[in-house]
Amino acid sequence: MTINSLGLDKAPADTKVCIAMSGGVDSSATAYMLKQEGYDVFGITMDLLQAPYATEKSSISDAGIVAEQLGIPHTYIDIKKDFFKKVVQYFSNTYQSGQTPSPCIMCNKEIKLGILAKKAIDMGADIIVTGHYADIRTTEDGVELFRGSDHEKDQSYFLFAVDKDVLQKLRCPLANYTKEQTREMAKKAGLSIHNKSDSQDICFVQNGKYAELIAQTSPNFQSREGNIINTEGKILGKHKGIIHYTIGQRRGLGVGGGDILYVLNIDAKNNTVVVGSHDELGQSEVLVTDVNWIATTPKPASIDLMVKLRSRQALVSAEVIFNQEDNSAIVKLKEPFYGVAKGQGCCFYNNDQVMGGGFIVK
Repeated sequence: MTINSLGLDKAPADTKVCIAMSGGVDSSATAYMLKQEGYDVFGITMDLLQAPYATEKSSISDAGIVAEQLGIPHTYIDIKKDFFKKVVQYFSNTYQSGQTPSPCIMCNKEIKLGILAKKAIDMGADIIVTGHYADIRTTEDGVELFRGSDHEKDQSYFLFAVDKDVLQKLRCPLANYTKEQTREMAKKAGLSIHNKSDSQDICFVQNGKYAELIAQTSPNFQSREGNIINTEGKILGKHKGIIHYTIGQRRGLGVGGGDILYVLNIDAKNNTVVVGSHDELGQSEVLVTDVNWIATTPKPASIDLMVKLRSRQALVSAEVIFNQEDNSAIVKLKEPFYGVAKGQGCCFYNNDQVMGGGFIVK
C-alpha cells in the first residue's frame, strides 16, 4: 500500500481512521496494517449479543487485547438493544413471514455502517475501515465499490445497502488479500488472534438452530404443522412448521417415493409449503424493492447488468428495469435461476463494480 492507499489527499499522520474491530483476524490485521503505515488509528468494538444469543466466551474481548498489543486507543459501544431490534428480530420476523432473511446485509446497513459509523464520525474519524474483502476505489466523482480480488471470499454483496454518504468514508484495505495472506500478516505482527477460527455465518444463531431462536424471540409465535402441497394443490404430506424450510430445499421434506421435489413457495398465510420439480423452481423475473443505487453514475431507466441473488451463488446476466416512483426494479434474468427466495438481497454488478441492489419481494 502507498501513502494514498486509503484514497486521501492528507498524509497518514493527519488522517484519523476508525477501525471497526470485531476481535477477529481480518479487522485486527487491518488495524496493524494502517498503524504501521502511520495513520492516526483508533478502534471501536460493538457489544452486540445478549443472552441467550451470546456465546459462552464472547470473542469481542479479543479486540481489546489486540488494541493493547498495537498501542491504539479503543472503545466498546453497547448496542445490544439496537442489534436485537434491527437484526435479530428482523431475522425472526422474516422467517415467520415465509421469507428468507439477509441478516448480514441488514447488520452492515443498520449497525456496523450505521450506528458504529455515526459514533466513529462523532469521535472525529475521517475514514471508517473494516476487514471486509471488498474493494473501495476513489474516483473524481467519489468512491465506488467493487468486488474483492478473491471472488471466493468477496463480501461486496453484503455492502450494497449501505448509505451512500457512509460509503464515501468507507475503506476496505484487504481488497487484494487472500484469507491466508491476512492470517500470515497477523502472525508476523505477533497478534494473539492470528490462528483464530473464522466466525460462523450468523453470529446470533447457535449451531444453525433457527427454530430455537425464533421461539426465544417470539414466544407468541406458534410453529404449527401444515400441509405440503404441489402446484396443483394436492396434499403430499405434512410439514413441521414453515420456519424449518427455505426456497430450493429438497432434503428433509418427508415426501419421498417419487421424483425429487424442491420447495417452491412458503405460504405463511395458509401455513403451506409448496413443492415441485427442478424445472418449476426456475425463475426468470424478480421484483426487488428498497433499491439503493450507490454507483457514481445516475440510475438509468434500464440497464443490462450481472446480478447476485444469493450470497454463495454465481452472478447471472439480467436486464434491470427501474421504477423511479417507488424505488423498485424488475430484474429480467437472461437464463432461469433456481432458488430465488423472497427476503434475500439482489446485488447489481457492472463487471466487478457494485452499482447497487435491493431486496427480493416477488
